[in-house]
Amino acid sequence: MSIAATPSAVAGVRLRAARPLLVACGLGLLVAGLSVSHLGFGARAIPASTVVRALLAFDADSFDHNVIVELRLLRLLAALAVGGGLGLTGALIQSVTRNPLGEPHVLGLNAGAALAVVSTLTLSPLLGGGLPASALAAIRPLVAGLGAMLLCALVLAAASLGRTGLTPLKVTLCGVAFSAFAAALTSAQLLLDDQTLATVRLWLAGDLSGLSYGALWAALPPAAVGLGLALVLARRLDALAMGDQVAAGLGIDVARTRLAALVSAGLLCGAAVSLAGPIGFVGLVVPHAVKALGVRDMRLVLPLSALAGAALLVAADLAARSLFAPRELATGIVTALVGVPVFIALASRRRP
Repeated sequence: MSIAATPSAVAGVRLRAARPLLVACGLGLLVAGLSVSHLGFGARAIPASTVVRALLAFDADSFDHNVIVELRLLRLLAALAVGGGLGLTGALIQSVTRNPLGEPHVLGLNAGAALAVVSTLTLSPLLGGGLPASALAAIRPLVAGLGAMLLCALVLAAASLGRTGLTPLKVTLCGVAFSAFAAALTSAQLLLDDQTLATVRLWLAGDLSGLSYGALWAALPPAAVGLGLALVLARRLDALAMGDQVAAGLGIDVARTRLAALVSAGLLCGAAVSLAGPIGFVGLVVPHAVKALGVRDMRLVLPLSALAGAALLVAADLAARSLFAPRELATGIVTALVGVPVFIALASRRRP
């Protein structure tokens, strides 16, 4: 005897199937709206209609069009790239470590990337009189990515010691400890080198000002490789979420998958940090927000986290520029104001 599905049950199934598409469309519209607002805001306010015309039909004779394309577009593109990279990195880390508190700032990736960049700047004068500025800008994303990967690997290795093995609490504690250690080494170098301090002082606060297209183009290739690798790993990450033994039983090489995810996270985080400095808590907030919308499949969580991360950082940068205008806050300060309460709320709900 078969039981016919009720209309409400059928509608519920269709809604669940369409939910990822609805979320993607909603996030896409949010990113578009925030981007137009971001480009229109400044010392000279520009209407949204003019912003859209400047992007779709640029007029070289229009002063407003030149302001948008020549002055403001770079900062928007950087915000989209950095936010997308950090959101995707957070989703990767939380999946691989099965730690809801995992994110680049907490687990040491940001601190490792910043330490690697500052060390390169400090030591470059010892390399034949110093590397050219163009060479330093070109290698910065790879240097930052390598630093992020190394420190995160140390965090995971230290958290794996002991009889209990790798646990979310140990990963978080080790991440905080190693981040503090890396930050201390970074501060020590800056105290001994006034020139490097003057160069990276604002960058270390997590800021999107003072960028160049050269820096953006240098960051895109490692970010693209990290994105591609993350999408390839998505199906394996779904299996890994069920536990190492279950994943191994399904034919997944657990160690190799974690290593590949670490490489992907390092490349994405390194590219983001090379542009905007160590901006924190985007990778913490975004994956939880995506999953709260009912999306669980990592093949969908990863791209949606990138889209949501881009929206969050554009909004944070717009707030940083507008809250105390004409003065600006560092974008990282705004993300911390949002992320720290979320971190505390998530930590207070977890059992030890």
